[in-house]
Amino acid sequence: MDERIGHRFLDHPRGLRMHWLKAGNPKHPTVLMLHGFPELAYSWRKLLPLIASQGFHAIAPDLRGYGATTGWDSSYDGPWQKASMMQLVADVVGFLQGIGVREVHSLIGHDFGSPLAGWCSLMRPDLFQRLVLMSAPFSSPATMQPIDPHRADHVDGAFAQLNPARKHYQIYYTTEHANRDMLQCPEGLKAFLRAYYHVKSADWSSNQPHPLGDRSASTMAVMPTYYIMRADENMAQTVALHHPSQDQVRACKWLPDDELDVYVDAYKRTGFQGGLNWYRCAWDPTIQFAQQAYAGAKLRMPTLFLAGEADWGMYQWPGDLEAMQATCLRFEGAYRIPAAGHWLQQEQPLAVMDYLERFWQRS
Repeated sequence: MDERIGHRFLDHPRGLRMHWLKAGNPKHPTVLMLHGFPELAYSWRKLLPLIASQGFHAIAPDLRGYGATTGWDSSYDGPWQKASMMQLVADVVGFLQGIGVREVHSLIGHDFGSPLAGWCSLMRPDLFQRLVLMSAPFSSPATMQPIDPHRADHVDGAFAQLNPARKHYQIYYTTEHANRDMLQCPEGLKAFLRAYYHVKSADWSSNQPHPLGDRSASTMAVMPTYYIMRADENMAQTVALHHPSQDQVRACKWLPDDELDVYVDAYKRTGFQGGLNWYRCAWDPTIQFAQQAYAGAKLRMPTLFLAGEADWGMYQWPGDLEAMQATCLRFEGAYRIPAAGHWLQQEQPLAVMDYLERFWQRS
């Protein structure tokens, strides 16, 4: 890792021992980065020194359920509700207080870190001055519509009627066997992660995302099988079909083998259940019911959205991109970065940095 990046541990008041990466002078304005699934603070390794070089204190923690952060239960039957958005916001607030940060110049979230960043900004606007959402739009945080206690069954039931039968990857991620499917797949953990990162990147030529007209099963089924899976396959089987060739692996400059090994070693230690619990909370009707306190709430800080041109993430829930622009009252635009897929801060860090600098100049 870049020698300009240091790492620290914080004994968190909420029972975690939180690992985090840092670059730059702690006296400078803070930029906080929140990773997604299946990632780590390490996913920000290319942006940390770039942001620090612009006069910021750049920091990125391993969030609850991930990496070298400990103090969470890795079992399926453990207290998984601690991975709800409100609980994760409390983790972030406690982390900032623990390291002595009272104000964040910019909060950046990618993948599942994007809705977490949105919730942080919604619940604690006094802490976060600017917001950058990456890959996953932050739509309206909640509505006052009745909660469907069987929503997951109804969604997957519609996909099951297709020919061939399909299922939604997020609902699959809530199952007890998802962790084992990936961690103990016949191809091996490294082969699984290589295929997973490849198939969601710009390196996979079949990624040709476009807006979808509605949320019907037949419309959403045009998305790749890593989003709308075949009903008879698990995630490891899904991505194994598209594992890159040896030549493609050698040509992958954004994630060479030694950097992939960091992820392999981390998930070999922790498994995936900590991150999968985030999905369980996202689909839990009791947690959704509690979040209705924020129905119709708006974000009032300057907000930017970035995604890779080859990333289906911004379109995976039709209507969310438009809803985000209505939720963010000072929306600074949605931009797609060429030659990037889902992992844009790793695939094209210089382009991401260029958009960040322009955003900071405007706001």
